[in-house]
Amino acid sequence: MVRRLAVTAAAAALLACCAAPAHATSRKVAIGDFQWTPGAVTVDRGDSVTWFWVGPDTQHSVTGLSANAAGIDSDPGDGAPDHPAGDRFTVRFDTPGTYELHCKLHAIVRGSVVVRAVARDVAPSPDPDPQVMADLTPPELTEVRWAAPVRHRRPTDLRFTLNERARITFDVMAPRSGPDRLVGTRRFDGHIGWNTWSFRGVLRHRRLPPGRYVALLVAADAANNHTADVRLPFRVVRSGRGQ
Repeated sequence: MVRRLAVTAAAAALLACCAAPAHATSRKVAIGDFQWTPGAVTVDRGDSVTWFWVGPDTQHSVTGLSANAAGIDSDPGDGAPDHPAGDRFTVRFDTPGTYELHCKLHAIVRGSVVVRAVARDVAPSPDPDPQVMADLTPPELTEVRWAAPVRHRRPTDLRFTLNERARITFDVMAPRSGPDRLVGTRRFDGHIGWNTWSFRGVLRHRRLPPGRYVALLVAADAANNHTADVRLPFRVVRSGRGQ
């Protein structure tokens, strides 16, 4: 969910929450790659500035540094801010001056707003919204299947494809009348393209007894985007019998 926070920078750092007037323009600043782009903006009295968290790094705040910006803070009371990509924070500036701001967690992430004394009556076209740079797309986990029936005492290969490197979580559930019971979990790394993983029992020193099970596979990339569960029902059979 994208949050839209708005505050007003007034004289003596007295801040009141309110919307910018219809005639005011809005400058837009992207927060990402440990910098603000642009780092400095100039507006007229009554104009607003909106900061957008575009990523891939989003653990930043917009916090007043100079005395006249003392009441500006996108994350009041939070010393470790972390915003979802696309989040935004708006401040309307009603008092001329130069406002210095920074991230309370990373001091190098900073910038300034210069407010001119003139008040504009007609707003120019607003800046376009900065593009979100964070990776929000989960990997693609496809073609999931067993290479052969799952045997009681013989390893079986699990095959699947990935479109990017990902960490695979492999859970085995034992279906029953109530909620499925978790039998065990294994995690391993997957690479781009076809992958083959040898299924030697979910627990390192235990083999699954014959019976019906459901494998749940989830792939998570470096940005922690997860696929939906891929359900793969299977039946463990004794060696020498068909699946």
